[in-house]
Amino acid sequence: MVCAALVLFMTLPGLALFYGGLVRSKNVLSVLAQCLGIAGLVTILWYFVGYSFVFGEHPAEGAPSWAPYLGSFKYFFLEGVGAAPNTNYAGWPSQAVFSMYQLMFAIITPALIVGAIAERMKFTAVMLFVGIWMFVVYFPLAHMVWGFDGLMNGVWNSASALPAIDFAGGTVVHMSSGWSALVLCIMLGKRTGFGKEKMSPHSMVLCMVGTGMLWVGWYGFNAGSALAADGLAANAFMTTTLAAATACFVWALIEKLHKGKPSILGFCSGAVAGLVVITPAAGFVDAKAAMIIGVLAAVVPYFAVVFAKSKLGYDDALDTFGIHGVGGTMGALVTGIFANNSINGNLTTVNAYVNKDMAQLIVDAGGTGGILMNQLKACGLTIILSVVATFVITLIVKLIVGLRPTAEAEAIGLDLSDHDEAGYEH
Repeated sequence: MVCAALVLFMTLPGLALFYGGLVRSKNVLSVLAQCLGIAGLVTILWYFVGYSFVFGEHPAEGAPSWAPYLGSFKYFFLEGVGAAPNTNYAGWPSQAVFSMYQLMFAIITPALIVGAIAERMKFTAVMLFVGIWMFVVYFPLAHMVWGFDGLMNGVWNSASALPAIDFAGGTVVHMSSGWSALVLCIMLGKRTGFGKEKMSPHSMVLCMVGTGMLWVGWYGFNAGSALAADGLAANAFMTTTLAAATACFVWALIEKLHKGKPSILGFCSGAVAGLVVITPAAGFVDAKAAMIIGVLAAVVPYFAVVFAKSKLGYDDALDTFGIHGVGGTMGALVTGIFANNSINGNLTTVNAYVNKDMAQLIVDAGGTGGILMNQLKACGLTIILSVVATFVITLIVKLIVGLRPTAEAEAIGLDLSDHDEAGYEH
């Protein structure tokens, strides 16, 4: 229950303040409203069908052909989800708590997309997009990776066709939101005045406060994914701390070398990037690997945010793709390289061994796909699903309610045009 509360704390108020501080003052409430709206909408969907579509088991005999891709109808309306644990997933926490813990992951994932389209997408369009996206992307992907008989569940599904691993959401949360955010922001178009007007964050104080809340909440996200207060949770807590702190410092150091001064935005971006990249690996790697991952988490997303975005010209307003898309993808891949079965014994089912050489990472001793190759395949499947689905969903939303506010509404700000409120009195 504490970890579930911590993960909700990541969205409300963590992500809301992190993103809210990075937009212009006329749009701060729109970001807060989108985070609140998503929390409400996703919870309702989770109650009706979402939990069942992700974690509903299929019968061992006579399972439908789509069983690896979507859960069963077993837990619609959270029917039968009570005090007893669902031992397919957790030995101690009750299924009621487990379902609420997983709900918080479902809430923050689409909320991350908000950062890419901030300041220029109507509230109604955001809500409709998220509602459809949950059914087409999140529910199937989460089942494939974490569902008991999921296609990519390399830990608990011994018959998995694609035995990949993801401890706390590299593919499910960060890749899905990051790659979807890239497609959506390109299809939506740039903010009016982008590249011509100054669009600086209105409050780095709020951004830093939000970053701190995200970091604290992330312990519920990563350590909590052990689903027990045990040594595995302790390892995830340790590796999360090391990677986040290292990336926070190294990102600012790169800024110092590149631009002459480290910025608060740089410290915040580095911390979040480190948290993102360690997420799929937290319960599979040791301290040394976490330090290496922290350095990589600063270097690669920094390049994506500072150089690639400006070179390619897309308006990813708050760097959702650069940090979550790029960082999440790299995290999934480095998990395949550094995964260590002395840390997590469940890795025996995915042929992860200590001190693997590169040849074994690609092809294991049995001649089948090694762990890194499976991670590559899982990344490819996640990207294809996220990109194609987002393209189609965006077209549907545009047809039904439109995507952008009028030019006049965008000029006065989404706070007034969408909510008839102002974040600050002038």
